[in-house]
Amino acid sequence: METGKKRLEFYGGAGVSLLPFVIFIITIIITTFVWGSISDGALWVPAFLALLIPFFLSKDKKQYSQVVISGMASEECLVPIVCWIFAGVFSRVLRVSGLAAGIAGVAANAGVGPTMFLIITFLASAVFATASGTGFGTIAAGMGVLYPAGVALGCNHPLLAGAIISGAAFGDNLAPISDTTICSAATQGVDVPGVVRSRLKYSIISCAISIPIFIIVSMVLGPDKNGVSENASYNPLTLIMLIPVAITIYIAIKSGDIIIATSIGIIIAIVFAVPAGLIDLIHIDSDSTIPAVFSVSGEGLERVVGGVLYDGIAGMIQVIVLALLLFGSINIMRQGEGDLVILNGLGRIAKTATGAEFVISAMVIILSGIMGLNAPAILAVGASFAKPLSKQHGISPYRTANLMDAQSNTLAYCLPWTPAVVYTLGFAKDSGAPLTGVQIMPMTIYCFVMFVVMTVSIILKLGRRDFMDKLTPEIRAEYDHEDYVAK
Repeated sequence: METGKKRLEFYGGAGVSLLPFVIFIITIIITTFVWGSISDGALWVPAFLALLIPFFLSKDKKQYSQVVISGMASEECLVPIVCWIFAGVFSRVLRVSGLAAGIAGVAANAGVGPTMFLIITFLASAVFATASGTGFGTIAAGMGVLYPAGVALGCNHPLLAGAIISGAAFGDNLAPISDTTICSAATQGVDVPGVVRSRLKYSIISCAISIPIFIIVSMVLGPDKNGVSENASYNPLTLIMLIPVAITIYIAIKSGDIIIATSIGIIIAIVFAVPAGLIDLIHIDSDSTIPAVFSVSGEGLERVVGGVLYDGIAGMIQVIVLALLLFGSINIMRQGEGDLVILNGLGRIAKTATGAEFVISAMVIILSGIMGLNAPAILAVGASFAKPLSKQHGISPYRTANLMDAQSNTLAYCLPWTPAVVYTLGFAKDSGAPLTGVQIMPMTIYCFVMFVVMTVSIILKLGRRDFMDKLTPEIRAEYDHEDYVAK
């Protein structure tokens, strides 16, 4: 809970502040698995009920409403929403220009099949995420360009989306400028370059294991029925849109700001698409089949505004509404101190160094999974819980930083209600090849592989004393004391 703020109290204690997520998960299971609903309401209604029902258990109803509002109005909620709007418009411009069909056509004529394209997508997403440090930016780029191209090429849709998310998780974990890298290093008081070097082995091993798994799963599932033919026809002019894509990616990598990159990218994309005849600038009561940046059609009271800009914004409505509702629930848990109930309970379990590493992992995984956010989970666990446990059991702060960062990029990137998955769903729906969170979750292969790799490293006691020689004698002495249990 933020300093200086009064705790949000519930009848039944602090644990009741976890009720929004319990209600959310249960209602998602009912609507998705029991009733078989995959509509927007399958996520919106559970998220709304998660805010509505606990209201009656709060002692101060006015404070409860203020906590919900402050959660929705928080910077960590609004920043991704703004990014989603701009990325949604940029993605829409690229989609209607026909770029995806052009990429798919080139790939098909070059003999690149669905499985090979899948691996290219995973590696390209991983490289972009590592260079830019943004998981959401990677998902925007991948789902905006590579996903529709892969769909046209015949890739399995959920697996393709899983490859893009996996690449985003890889970069979020490894990138020096990633918020999770910075947070994990800062909470343990160690340098970012050292943290990145010490975690490279875990990331590379997880990536190397993921690739053959992607290949095997792709071959087992087989190509999708709507793939293009071996000699697919396409408009060569659509490939000109790779120029604004390249410029946007370059700006994103250099600036680390997806809003700056996509703002420039939207204008450049329009400047390239309109003269090439891929998109018209404006339609007023036009029967043209070519999409327009801005359009007005209809008669009387039914006269409506449309076009690429409008459609790009509208395509992000689902993820925006869900994000607002979820961040309200997140703030209820924080202000009600439900997160502390979880952390304090787990903190009593650690008796050995191995137990401490398992507890630190569980703390980060549970919190990031519930919140759908990894950096806040690292901040919540890092300084208050992980650092004292590491000192008590002689675990290198570099190892602890790596453990938290890696584990925070598992469930936070694959659970159906997390912003990463919901963000992906928005782009998938916009591309004409919609998915559900349940379809995507098992396909985020890298996330599961990373979890297994880190679990094995805990069991085998690997990396427990990483880079201890980089610490000052005074700091190292805090980790090398008589209570240190090497086993």
